[in-house]
Amino acid sequence: MIERGIIIGTEPFKSASLLAFALEVESMGYDSLWLPELFGREPAATAAYLLASTNTLNMATGIANVYVRDAHCMAQTRQTLAELSDGRFILGLGVSNAGLNRVRGHEWQAPLPKMTAYLDAMAAAEVQSPAPATTGPLYIAAHGPRLQALGASRTDGVITYLMPPQHTRESRARIGPSAALNAVCPVLLETDPARARARIRAQLKYYLTLDYYHREWHKLGFTDADFADGGSDHLVDSIVGWGDAAALKKTVAAYEHAGATRVIVMPLDIDGSLATGMTTLRALSL
Repeated sequence: MIERGIIIGTEPFKSASLLAFALEVESMGYDSLWLPELFGREPAATAAYLLASTNTLNMATGIANVYVRDAHCMAQTRQTLAELSDGRFILGLGVSNAGLNRVRGHEWQAPLPKMTAYLDAMAAAEVQSPAPATTGPLYIAAHGPRLQALGASRTDGVITYLMPPQHTRESRARIGPSAALNAVCPVLLETDPARARARIRAQLKYYLTLDYYHREWHKLGFTDADFADGGSDHLVDSIVGWGDAAALKKTVAAYEHAGATRVIVMPLDIDGSLATGMTTLRALSL
């Protein structure tokens, strides 16, 4: 069964509005709410707050930065939240990027050995608290073949971000039929091409500066010209689904047909208000 999740930055929401958003998402039939980690809300604490006041919605870190917490702390977080929520916590891990980690005072290491050692240490950790009846899944963020192989062999699967359905298809071929493949699918309910692409370019601005995204996009046939001037129309239209409700549903279906086991919808019209922030999600509601 293909599942549907949602990923949002929670910082635009006040606490009451964030909970109201989560409850609305739960009522629409989405299975999970994914919480990023940058310099605002801490995702595990946010997950705990939302798990306490929802009933069926899974809370996921998307992703928790492995530089920020030692592996034993992360094992404690996973077990504690799984126990207290009856298994509704999903742990998504990632290495983030060199620039963000340097700002936080961490020395960058090559992603594969860093993540391998971290998973080893998590597996060795002995958490001295009641074991949950159900432990939620563990995924790692991985775009390239080596990290994806690690995710397929050592965790429940992988998470991809800002990659078109072509990348999902290639990822599925690499990780095999059994591992979970969680593909983030950015979408915007906007039929005017100029307005849609302007909003998308504003969202992609930071990512267009990151060389590791360039490397992955190059493998998919994009060139340096696609990364200039805010991103080419070809890049923008390949990474983000925009248009009317039918167009958005077609985009989500493309990821599902390419091999995703969960499509994580990333609405680009979220601004902290339920009145204006649910338009895209309602168009895709299950």
